[in-house]
Amino acid sequence: MPTQHHGGCLVPILVSLSGDTFIIFVLNPPCSPDASVWTTLRSSPLRVPFYYNQKAYICAIIYNNFIKEQAALPTAFSIMNTSTVGANLEISKYTINPCQKSYGSSFSARTHKLCYLSKKPTTLSFRKYSKNEISCVVKSNHEEGLTYKEAGVDIDAGSELVRRIAKMAPGIGGFGGLFPLGDSYLVAGTDGVGTKLKLAFETGIHDTIGIDLVAMSVNDIITSGAKPLFFLDYYATSQLDVDLAEKVIKGIVDGCQQSDCALLGGETAEMPDFYAKGEYDLSGFAVGIVKKESVINGKNITVGDVLIGLPSSGVHSNGFSLVRRVLARSGLSLKDKLPGESVTLAEALMAPTVIYVKQVLDIISKGGIKGIAHITGGGFTDNIPRVFPKGLGALVYNDSWPVPPVFKWIQKAGGIEDGEMKRTFNMGIGMVLVVSKEAAERILNEGESVYRIGEVISGDGVSYQ
Repeated sequence: MPTQHHGGCLVPILVSLSGDTFIIFVLNPPCSPDASVWTTLRSSPLRVPFYYNQKAYICAIIYNNFIKEQAALPTAFSIMNTSTVGANLEISKYTINPCQKSYGSSFSARTHKLCYLSKKPTTLSFRKYSKNEISCVVKSNHEEGLTYKEAGVDIDAGSELVRRIAKMAPGIGGFGGLFPLGDSYLVAGTDGVGTKLKLAFETGIHDTIGIDLVAMSVNDIITSGAKPLFFLDYYATSQLDVDLAEKVIKGIVDGCQQSDCALLGGETAEMPDFYAKGEYDLSGFAVGIVKKESVINGKNITVGDVLIGLPSSGVHSNGFSLVRRVLARSGLSLKDKLPGESVTLAEALMAPTVIYVKQVLDIISKGGIKGIAHITGGGFTDNIPRVFPKGLGALVYNDSWPVPPVFKWIQKAGGIEDGEMKRTFNMGIGMVLVVSKEAAERILNEGESVYRIGEVISGDGVSYQ
């Protein structure tokens, strides 16, 4: 991979044409360029017409008729590759993808944004576009990587719905809903297990899906510091199979025991012709309590606070619409071994969601916990910022925790981009605690399976380093 500058943002490429020189600056992810990048370029001898959008990676074409040698570049940069127009140039096996995904067609950086780089062997070539312009040409014979949206789940649409609901019911949007009761808050959460149920139907593994159901709700409400009190379930099916339902409910009971809460009741609904034979759907509802003075809401988070990650057991209970697409593309069956591992794909994918209640409440009791994010749909990208005050963001350290093999297989088999993985899956960290530096040292010294995965920085969103 080329040497990176300014946090790995810009990779310069020199292209010659009939004595004139063009420089292509490719924005290289993961990247959140700061002002110094643009200041350096604008103060250089180059004329720099950048086309930058925070949500897009853009190939910026810089033309200067007088650049004849590398010394004319800003001192912060060095040329990584040299090519003549018309020739193909391998760029470290990274592809530049145009937003409209028109592989093989020509496009000018003046008129088209380039959205991201992907780890696929592809060539980038350059063609004369006009007197003072050239165009980038992308060619790839490789199948495009899968995305969560293409699998049928639009995270952005879900976020937009929450935004609209919040207009009608202010206070909506946290991991749990808070209701004042005397000197305490009741904290409530509700969730399901999504299309992980499809895998339960295929594998016949029904006795742990109830653990997933409990976990998804109780893990949400403990982000406020609440101790779960009770749980309710909803079980719907076309025709009641008592033995099957008993297995599911057993898992719910196990989940409640792990959460130290009561299974208070539930509803069983038979809905003929609504569900396929042998299939069912689940919903769960958890209620907990926390003293008002002890509620964790992220308001005291400051720059320099530490991100502590608690490991997951695997995929947990979100992202399975994409997982199922990957499985179909891979050609493997659920009975096959997870490549390179001793467990089957069924065992790896159906591993029950970790219930963090006892571990997190124990850590909270010792002080220094400022915010907690449950990493479900939206991954790190969307969930960590939910606990931050405005003006703060997260810097996550790459390779600071072991990524479970199942995620490596999902990414490779599905050709999924790094950014898509981090916005869809937990990547091996199911819960993130935002803590003071002092608390971080204590937690890391006491806990065997906890990781220092990042820090709080000025800005917004999540960046990676």
